[in-house]
Amino acid sequence: MRLPLCSFYSFRHFLSQSPAAATQRRGFKGIVMRLVQFRHRGDGDGIRVGVEQGEGLGVVDLKAFDPSMPSTMRELLEMGDRGLECAQRALESGQCVVKRAQIQLLSPVLAPEKVVCVGMNYRDHCLEQNAPIPKEPIIFSKFPSAITGPYDDIILPSESKEVDWEVELAFVIGRRGKHIKEEDALSYVAGFTVANDVSARDWQMKRNGKQWLLGKTFDSFCPLGPALVTTDAVTDPDNLGVRCLVNGETVQSSSTAQMIFKTPALVAWVSKFVTLTPGDVFLTGTPPGVGVFRKPPVFLKKGDVVECQIDQLGSIINKVV
Repeated sequence: MRLPLCSFYSFRHFLSQSPAAATQRRGFKGIVMRLVQFRHRGDGDGIRVGVEQGEGLGVVDLKAFDPSMPSTMRELLEMGDRGLECAQRALESGQCVVKRAQIQLLSPVLAPEKVVCVGMNYRDHCLEQNAPIPKEPIIFSKFPSAITGPYDDIILPSESKEVDWEVELAFVIGRRGKHIKEEDALSYVAGFTVANDVSARDWQMKRNGKQWLLGKTFDSFCPLGPALVTTDAVTDPDNLGVRCLVNGETVQSSSTAQMIFKTPALVAWVSKFVTLTPGDVFLTGTPPGVGVFRKPPVFLKKGDVVECQIDQLGSIINKVV
């Protein structure tokens, strides 16, 4: 029987390590890839994990390259080094490539254990609403069921008349950790992606005791994608252009340099309270330009098209229905 290439490599790699070394993870340093989840068009439930050959280019199907590889991003991340090494080898092989026209891109992560969100995390967004700069991160959450794909529709709920946009830098946890030190935090981050923290302002600000959860977690209120760009593939996550366009008009334009609490600080802070696990998604806050603070306020309506862009990561485009 012929072992799959990655299985053979991993077995050989395992034998070459001491027991102590085998238990350690080097994190995600040196891994430069754009990881995606997709399904072949016409294949209803067949989720696959792949590696883009470049932004917008063909995708290497990992399971076609090595049948022992998992079918979801979360499972791939749970494999640690072995999974990422296999993905790197698959990309370098140039084999098992599927054309973009043959696939539907899904959210890079489906059904994470947690979707952690950060409020009021851009200085310019705080100034927009005359709010004080937070002294510690303001944490809330969305239910994982809010996640939808990078080009899927945003569904306007009949329960809200004030649905708004929020472009956000998101990152995904790559390995399990608790009480993580800030200086070690980036080694727990698998990579970055683009998010839209769609928000029903009436439910966020006026209903449900002004608790944010219900206004943030309607179905389809968390478009993510198009790819999970590994940490080392991003030149400087603290200096990325962030933009949102509605019907082609720029409504938000800022930089992650405006973030108050950067990625390492957020990982360290949240891991004081909960154990972080592979696949957990963090949304890191939004810059100014949201609809609710415009004069007069502007909210999304059926037929609108929302595009969220972040430098080096790509864009997600979602129609409102």
